[in-house]
Amino acid sequence: MRITPLLVALAFCTPVLAGPKDVVRTYPAQKVGASTYVIHGPQGLPSKANQGFMNNPAWIVTADGVVVIDPGSSVQAGRMMVAQLRKTTKKPVTHVFNTHVHGDHWLGNQAVLEAWPQATIIAHPDMIKQAKDGAAAFWLKLMSDMTGGYTDGTRAEIPTIEAADGQEFKIGGKTFRIHSSTDAHSKTDLMIEIVEDRTLFTGDNVLNRQVMNMRDGTFKGVMKATDQALALNAALYVPGHGKTGDRKFVAEQKAYFDILMAEVRRMYDEGKSDFEMKPVIASKLKAYRNWAEWDTNLGQQISLAILEIEQE
Repeated sequence: MRITPLLVALAFCTPVLAGPKDVVRTYPAQKVGASTYVIHGPQGLPSKANQGFMNNPAWIVTADGVVVIDPGSSVQAGRMMVAQLRKTTKKPVTHVFNTHVHGDHWLGNQAVLEAWPQATIIAHPDMIKQAKDGAAAFWLKLMSDMTGGYTDGTRAEIPTIEAADGQEFKIGGKTFRIHSSTDAHSKTDLMIEIVEDRTLFTGDNVLNRQVMNMRDGTFKGVMKATDQALALNAALYVPGHGKTGDRKFVAEQKAYFDILMAEVRRMYDEGKSDFEMKPVIASKLKAYRNWAEWDTNLGQQISLAILEIEQE
């Protein structure tokens, strides 16, 4: 008879183990346009502390339903997004766009399909192929490992509809125009322009004040995508990570990469190694030292930039 009260006490005093029914802590949705909402996730790597949630799920309410862009990193994150979405509209989700293959952006697909099984999920054809060929399993394990198992229970719901560069999806009175690339942040990237609203979802081709992880992409491709984003002259830019804003933060990313690549090229021609370059480049980029993941990714970027220059 004494065991039951003890178990009850332990239930309230001991952290609850993660599991497939969990939901990440609530983050508020911000209305950034007349019909567009974004949940700005914390910046940084997936971890136990952030429960693996660190991207920017978004949705657009159209005349016929809701279009979601990047529902998050796990079924747990996706469920949080769904709960926040339902506070803004009673309309169903009809379509989901996944901007690229990195699982922190699309493993929340499962939660959307739990709520709206008929939703259509759209992505770059190479993203779909890579997910089927092993990237889905890789990201499921990586998210679990980095969060201490918090994201366990997530199932990879791979997109079924391919999106081509320049293709337009007419949904509920809005035009979703695709700008795709095969050599940018992940080599499977979509940027999604909502033509009538002059809004551009950049995916991870453009981040707001965050030093980009470049392991899966090319500097040439990211810089081209950044220029393209600026040329579209959108009124509103929604990055894959960081706050939504105007073109200013896109121009900041362009300036960052212009300095980085110019300095790497100059010192490479002088025969300098990556560890000799780093302090010089860090000084040249000191205006950006408060960006998220500066310490994690600057050295990596320099080494990868050298490899890219050598392959030209």
